[in-house]
Amino acid sequence: MIVHLAASTTDRTAHGIAQAIGSLVADGTVSVGERLPTVREVARVMGVSPTTVSEAWQTLQRHGIIETQRRRGTFVSERSGAMASRFWQVPVARGRYEIDLSTGTPDPDLLPDPAAFFGAMGRAPRMTSYLDRPVLVGLEEQLRSTWPFDPEYITVVNGALDALDRVIATAIPFASKVIVSDPTFPPILDMLDLVGATAIGVAIDEEGLDPGAVAEALHRNDVAAIIVQPRAHNPTGASWSRTRTAELASVLGPTSLVIVEDDHSGPVSGAELHSLGTYLPGRVTHIRSFSKSHGPDFRLAAIGGPADPVMSLIRRRRLGPSWTSRLLQQLLLDMLRSPKVGAEVEHAAQIYRQRWVTMYDSLSERGVSVRTGSGLNMWVPVRDETVATVSLAANGIGVAPGRPFCIAAGGAPHVRITTSVIATEPSVVANKIADAALLDPRA
Repeated sequence: MIVHLAASTTDRTAHGIAQAIGSLVADGTVSVGERLPTVREVARVMGVSPTTVSEAWQTLQRHGIIETQRRRGTFVSERSGAMASRFWQVPVARGRYEIDLSTGTPDPDLLPDPAAFFGAMGRAPRMTSYLDRPVLVGLEEQLRSTWPFDPEYITVVNGALDALDRVIATAIPFASKVIVSDPTFPPILDMLDLVGATAIGVAIDEEGLDPGAVAEALHRNDVAAIIVQPRAHNPTGASWSRTRTAELASVLGPTSLVIVEDDHSGPVSGAELHSLGTYLPGRVTHIRSFSKSHGPDFRLAAIGGPADPVMSLIRRRRLGPSWTSRLLQQLLLDMLRSPKVGAEVEHAAQIYRQRWVTMYDSLSERGVSVRTGSGLNMWVPVRDETVATVSLAANGIGVAPGRPFCIAAGGAPHVRITTSVIATEPSVVANKIADAALLDPRA
């Protein structure tokens, strides 16, 4: 293995050694169960200190690539990077609570009804070959007409999470460092774990990522990518202003980072979209989901940006599903062209905004300080996370615990509540949440 390692990289840092070994495991050059050389052996051959190799080993162990078996030595793990998922720590058990505020999903009653468009399926495009274009021409034209910048390529995949997963797997090298907000959406951390990347958390305020915190993270770390949510940030609801977007573009402009922009709530975000692609069009891969606006069961999201990584993703996808159902694409296209559906989506955005503001005002009146924001979710500070979630559960309300959203340990406790589904008695719900948030665990 040492011979392959020495030949596969000229980067003698801990990051470079970890990345090289991870690549050797991924391509099968180093087999599962194979015993690794000692730290001192690797250090001697690579011409580095044992401390550097130990740091590389720690990175590989943290991501499940290798494991130490006491005196027997260190081996390539059978888990090969499998990690405990944060995502499934978030939603509560389905049907267990009278009011489930843990899901982050839209209100089903506010989604457009696609039934009226099913009759048009008779004129849906026919598939003549597995090599047909993955995106309908009409849908791509529609997407380009509303995209925040002019992307080189656009493709359609099966929802925002599928989009994030494919972009991360395609564009982010093993053992690299990636800037994300702290807190952030838990699946992003799971996906980074699976590619062996390290999440670098940066502070977030009511306007989103703090440009100073991003600049500091760039200064202190060798960062390969940044993943951002420009509006209706999950979980805080923060949305970028035009000024904040320009400030972030100024910080990121001189770098070569992969920039992934996740517009997960799309037109029902309740806030204007300000995209980094306006300033850095050749650098930004923008994701737009239609699940929260037009229906989760469509499983549709668009990815638009530079050839690398979008074209690389398209080529890689041809080895698997190749394309997302063109029938669903046609259905989405018909809905996007419909003035009636457009009005319904706009109405839903207004209702979600009203529900968010109502909950914000009610909690503020009770002394619970929530940052201003929008979207479907709210980040509520509590005195004790466990006490708050248990108390709300006892009152028939399920909420998402804050811990899986956070990178840094020991931060202020929070819970995430989904305001989009609070359609009745918001003041009653707010009072129960406030009571739980203010409970003193020492009392």
